[in-house]
Amino acid sequence: MTTASLPKTALGHIRVLDLTRVLAGPWCAQNLADLGAEIIKVERPGCGDDTRSWGPPYLRDGEGNNTTEAAYYLAANRGKQAITVDIATPEGQAIIRELAAISDVVLENYKVGQLKKYGLDYDSLKLIKPDLVYCSITGFGQDGPYANRAGYDFIVQGMGGFMSLTGERDDLPGGGPQKAGVAITDLMTGMYSTIAVMAALTHRDRTGEGQYIDMALLDVQVAMLANMNMNYLTTGNAPKRWGNAHANIVPYQTFATSDGHIIVAAGNDGQYKKFVHIGGQPELAEDPRFSTNPARVQHRDTLVPMLADMVKRKTKGEWITLLEEAGVPCGPINQLNEVFDDPQVKARAMQIDLPHPTAGTVKLVASPMKLSATPVNYAGAPPLLGQHTESVLQRLLNYDVNQLQLLKEKKVI
Repeated sequence: MTTASLPKTALGHIRVLDLTRVLAGPWCAQNLADLGAEIIKVERPGCGDDTRSWGPPYLRDGEGNNTTEAAYYLAANRGKQAITVDIATPEGQAIIRELAAISDVVLENYKVGQLKKYGLDYDSLKLIKPDLVYCSITGFGQDGPYANRAGYDFIVQGMGGFMSLTGERDDLPGGGPQKAGVAITDLMTGMYSTIAVMAALTHRDRTGEGQYIDMALLDVQVAMLANMNMNYLTTGNAPKRWGNAHANIVPYQTFATSDGHIIVAAGNDGQYKKFVHIGGQPELAEDPRFSTNPARVQHRDTLVPMLADMVKRKTKGEWITLLEEAGVPCGPINQLNEVFDDPQVKARAMQIDLPHPTAGTVKLVASPMKLSATPVNYAGAPPLLGQHTESVLQRLLNYDVNQLQLLKEKKVI
C-alpha cells in the first residue's frame, strides 16, 4: 500500500488481531479501531465474548424486540470485524497463526500461560512475525505471587487502594468503602494498553523491532491514584475517605437542592461569600467560625448542615444559573438522560448512530478523541457473533468455499 493510498486515519495502516473479551482488552481494541486500525475480533464459536449475554438490557430492533446483543457488549466493540475460531483445535490454532503473521498487533487477555499450550504465546508467534507487537492484559501481570490469579475489576479496585479513598466518611451514615460506578480499573487498563501499543508501534516503525507488552490491572490501579499515592508516599499517612467532600476545602462537595443535586466548589473565601449571599444567608460569611477556609475546615460539621438546609430552598437550575453568574464554580449531577440532552454534549457530538444488521441502527457513544488531520473513523457497529468469519478468511487467508465448509463441519469456525 502506497503512502498516497493510505486512508486518512492515524492507524489506517495497522491490523490488530484481538483475542480479548469482556472490557479492558476490547476497550483498547475499540480505541485503536476508532483511530483507523483494522480490528479482527476472535471469539469462541457458539457463545463468543461473555459480554454479549451480559443483559438485560439488550439492543432492540425496529419493532422493539430484543436482539442478541447486550448493551454491555455494544459499549466496547464498535469498528471491529468478528470471526469465530476454536483455538483449542489444531485447525483453529493454524488460523490464528496465519492471521498473526499478517497482523501488526496481537491483543490477548487469557490467563498466564494459557496460550502457550496452543502455540499462540508471544515467543511462538514472534518466530513467524519478528516485528509483532504483542500485548497481554491480565489481573496481576506475568510474574509475581499473584500472577496465576484471575483478575476482576471490583476486586482490584479494593486491592489497589481505590476503595479506601472512595465512599462516605466512616463516621457518617452510609460510610464505608465504595467501588466506582463503572469498571474504572478495566477502562484505565484499556487506555494504558492503547498508549503502550502505539508506543511499541512507533518503536517498531523506527527500528523494525517488535516487543512484548505486559499489562496488569493491579499495576494500573496503583498507578492511577496519582496525588493520593504521593500524599501517602510523602507523609507515610494513608489518606482516608471523604465521600463527596474535600479534605482541605469547605464547601467543596455535593448538596441536595429541591429537585436534584449540585456540586459547589468554592475554592476561596470570596467564592464562599458569594455562595452564602446568593443563598440568602450572608451572616455565614461574617461568622468567624466560617469566614476563612481554615476555619470552615475546622468547623465543617457545624457549617455543612447549615449550608445543606440553605441549598434545599432552590432548584438545581436556579442554583446553577445564580452561581455561574456570580463566578462560583458549580455544576449539576446529571442523570444520563440529562447528560445526552446537555447542549455542550450535543455540540460535541458525543452520541452517534450507526447502521446495525439486526436493529437497523444502534445508538453509541462517540470517541472523545478529536484529531484535526486524522479524525476518528467509525468503521461499523459492534459486529454480530461471527459476522465476518467467512469474509476475513477469504480476503486475508485465501480460504476457498470447500475449506470453509470443512472447518464449519468440524466446528472450528
